[in-house]
Amino acid sequence: MDELDPDDPRPPFQQVAAILKASILTGAYQPGDRLPSYTELAASYGVAVMTAQKAVGVLRDEGLVVSRQGKGSFVRQRTERSVGLRPHVEAMFDSGAVAIDFAGFSGETLQGVISEPLDKVRSGRLQPESLRIRILLPDLSKPVGLPALAPDGIDSPDVRKRAERIVQRSTQGIVETVEELAALGLVESASAQVRTYHSAPLFKLFLLNEAEAFFGFYPVLQHSVAISGQPVEIFDPMGKDAVLFHYAKSEDVDSVDSQYVEQAQKWFNSVWDSVAKDVEL
Repeated sequence: MDELDPDDPRPPFQQVAAILKASILTGAYQPGDRLPSYTELAASYGVAVMTAQKAVGVLRDEGLVVSRQGKGSFVRQRTERSVGLRPHVEAMFDSGAVAIDFAGFSGETLQGVISEPLDKVRSGRLQPESLRIRILLPDLSKPVGLPALAPDGIDSPDVRKRAERIVQRSTQGIVETVEELAALGLVESASAQVRTYHSAPLFKLFLLNEAEAFFGFYPVLQHSVAISGQPVEIFDPMGKDAVLFHYAKSEDVDSVDSQYVEQAQKWFNSVWDSVAKDVEL
């Protein structure tokens, strides 16, 4: 039996939900996998069946699972929607020059998408000629509207500090890895920069070699997080639930896709070169 942490201030259903959510996001449960039944979860974590049912309900509300009458609960296919981006990124690393521009909330998805190609560069299985990554994020040192306390949407410095820690983990990992590859001489030219600007995180945008764009809106969901050891309800932009739409340049410069990529790149460059400020990690 996997016992819950008795020192965790969250109620048992939230602890079980957090464990299951982590298993889904880390790939222990794949899209389409069936979760254990309520009875099996209750026995596994030493909780009541109603507690297990409530925990799965939390995942359902967050869009991570779908329940089917008489069949159980299954991991939703769309939780892996961002995987559609990964083959395009990996193809870039095979092509020579790699330029990735990202605008979004934390950079967690970016780190997940490029971690494997970067590992392949480190092991010598990939050798791009150049690597440039620019990361554009909201300045969470100031009130930006999201994340915010629920149900009133009030700004909270503690909530923003929590978000800042998440941002730092992902961006620092990217920057340090790229700097290591440059220092080892595994890439002739390699750089990774992070800049922030004063804006609420409403969408994520990936631009690949100025030729492809992936865009998705952040759905804002209410859920509970731990702040100073206590559960706090917040409104949070959920990057894992953002459905990405793909646009690619073609020979037809007047096509919708070509124009979208061009304008998205112009927007990114204009913010990066004007109001965005460098961040030291």
